[in-house]
Amino acid sequence: MNQWTRIRPAPTSLEAARREALITAAIAAIEETGSMEATTMAQIAARASVSPALVHHYFGAKDDLMIAAMRHLLREFRNGVTRRLAAAGTPRERVGAVVEGCFDPSQFSREAIAAWLVFYLYARRSSEAARLLRLYFRRLETNLISGLAPLLGPEAAISVAAAAGAMIDGVWLRQALTPLTAPDGPAAVRMVERYIDAEIGA
Repeated sequence: MNQWTRIRPAPTSLEAARREALITAAIAAIEETGSMEATTMAQIAARASVSPALVHHYFGAKDDLMIAAMRHLLREFRNGVTRRLAAAGTPRERVGAVVEGCFDPSQFSREAIAAWLVFYLYARRSSEAARLLRLYFRRLETNLISGLAPLLGPEAAISVAAAAGAMIDGVWLRQALTPLTAPDGPAAVRMVERYIDAEIGA
């Protein structure tokens, strides 16, 4: 850590608000263009009603902004799941809290779904993006297993959690490939829940 890093002041509330607005603009721009390569810093700046120079001031290169957008979506996912888990009273409710968190409106929207599809592809060439995706996968399965283990036992819980995670990813992928269909979070939750209930009943 160099001297500048140590003494650099924390971001002000205005700086934090500007960064958040630029991240939101980036996610919306990705949804419009359909790819990271086609999304320019100028487009993002225009959506946020700022100059391209200000975008570079806060994020440097476009890759830095993409990573910040990934972190933003992951943070929203974590916060949504954590909030639901705090209200869950039984192991089955904990499982339901995780599933519902995956389809929270902040995540399961046209903009977020398009952004996540681009980020999945981006992770093939970015080690940091790949690390963030691994963190998401691990956190999702760990949270599912913690609720399923008391109901199924540890070995079966691992298997069902992996299958449920794959089903959640599949629902997201189908939605990403059918952008004209409005995302239906409650229907997606019911689909995954039916599978989990069938496994618990079996």
